[in-house]
Amino acid sequence: MMILLQGILLSKAWSFLRFDPLRCAPVSSADETCCLAGDQARALLKALADPIRLEVIEALGQGERCVCELTDQLGLAQSKLSFHLKVLKQSGLLQDRQEGRWTYYSLQTLAIEQLRAWLSDLAQGAERPAGQCP
Repeated sequence: MMILLQGILLSKAWSFLRFDPLRCAPVSSADETCCLAGDQARALLKALADPIRLEVIEALGQGERCVCELTDQLGLAQSKLSFHLKVLKQSGLLQDRQEGRWTYYSLQTLAIEQLRAWLSDLAQGAERPAGQCP
């Protein structure tokens, strides 16, 4: 579960990450352009590396879904889907809510925006020319 509390992002998968929620920038870091540390970005990318989990993310990109809807839409057994939902939730990419006996999942948009910003910074850095060799 991810909770935003006075500029501190809390997650089971992540340690405390202090940031300015209006600028998506760290409060105290040498890198003022991205909220994610490299290890956090790697954890998100690792969760996205599985084709089934990408299908889940794409399905949830159309809005919140109940587990029963996802099993039908993706053609997966409920046990297999539950495993992948657990991995995505632990990575911070999904959030869930209970309504009666049903569990509904949706994308954690803040995590996706942070990953997007990290990738954007990576792309900008890749455009810099190499320095002079000694």
